[in-house]
Amino acid sequence: MGKVMIINASPRAPKSNSKQYAQLFSQYCHWDTEYFEVKKSNHLTLCQMIGNYSDIVFVFPLYADSIPVTLLNFLKTLEENVPCEKPTISVVINCGFIEPYQNDIAVKMLQLFAGKNGYPFGSVFKIGSGEAILTTPFRIFLKVKMKKFADSIEKQRYNSFQVTMPIPKKMFIKASTVYWENYGKKNGISKEQMQTMQIE
Repeated sequence: MGKVMIINASPRAPKSNSKQYAQLFSQYCHWDTEYFEVKKSNHLTLCQMIGNYSDIVFVFPLYADSIPVTLLNFLKTLEENVPCEKPTISVVINCGFIEPYQNDIAVKMLQLFAGKNGYPFGSVFKIGSGEAILTTPFRIFLKVKMKKFADSIEKQRYNSFQVTMPIPKKMFIKASTVYWENYGKKNGISKEQMQTMQIE
């Protein structure tokens, strides 16, 4: 039986959707799992622990069509601190777009890292529609695919999985626009302000 190290590399890991995805994976995985969050101060500690696991599952959100800088910086440290035993790397990635394929470039970045550094690459679970799928009845589709993802790791029959909300793209865009406008209002920000490139 293997042992899985779940690494949440979200920039807001303690309050992230990635944490919820990690918890869901733990529910379906029959192997021992341990959950960790990437912080600026714990890169070396995590790197020293990695060799004790058969598998790593990186969980993170898509940032500007790429991996978040939180994960990028951790991978730099990992590249410089090679474990004696290299576990298989699998990925759970989510994005705010309805199309799961929007995650493809970030997945390829992890595959490139694994290939260049001699890590076996395992399964991929690409999630579309962001946090919305977690709070709707469509969550059931997420659970089904997460179970298959966990099974693929346990059986070492690695594969790629994806899920999104089964609604038309126009409906998703309309609903997400209303959500973000209301979110902006709660924080005293207008629609016009959100449409600018000015951050502060």
